[in-house]
Amino acid sequence: MQWQDLARALFGEDHRIRQQGELLAGEADFDGGTLAVVGTTGHAPIGVALALAQARVVLDTLRDHPGRTLLLLIDTQGQQLRRQDEMLGINRAMAHLGCCIDLARRRGHRVLGLVYDQALSGGFITSGLVADACDALPEAEIRVMRIPAMARVTKLPEDLLTQLSQSNPVFAPGVANYVAMGGVRALWQGDLRAALAEALASASPQDLRARDGAARGGRRLAQSVIEQVLAA
Repeated sequence: MQWQDLARALFGEDHRIRQQGELLAGEADFDGGTLAVVGTTGHAPIGVALALAQARVVLDTLRDHPGRTLLLLIDTQGQQLRRQDEMLGINRAMAHLGCCIDLARRRGHRVLGLVYDQALSGGFITSGLVADACDALPEAEIRVMRIPAMARVTKLPEDLLTQLSQSNPVFAPGVANYVAMGGVRALWQGDLRAALAEALASASPQDLRARDGAARGGRRLAQSVIEQVLAA
């Protein structure tokens, strides 16, 4: 879905979201309040400049509008694979973005992520997965690592990883698997405006991903390990 169509479905004409290159930023009126909106479009690769631009929007919201809800619109192919960005410290820029989102949560801002098209690798980890909750459209594409790349990192055969992905969502891409693991809280279908209202009403600063993953059978041990550590 194009971001313009999504904005229209969510807010009608009551938004002031603007595109600057691959950056989306602005605000929208919703249910008697105003949301700050920041995100990306065009399967954006997240480089140093784009990460810092998003972080700037988040920090400006904290300074100018304390407590205002943040909506992250996610469409990214992951981090920018370019030597220039590596030399400039892409890892630190993306970590800075994640820290700004975390700071917003700590300051009492509700932060909701929505994957409306594509979410890959580090571009997703430092945005939607840092939010209070991350939802997605059913047609979204989500993955952190392709199986061939996973095979190179783990030194396990691709055939084995493919076999494991049939029964274990941790090894498999796809939005349904991220729902099973708890990384995506819910899929928005039908009335997107009603889905946003429900998502905002149920947003919690408590991280429930491991609990949801255990309940859905996608991450069977994470929650029990957390409980054991807390009890130690």
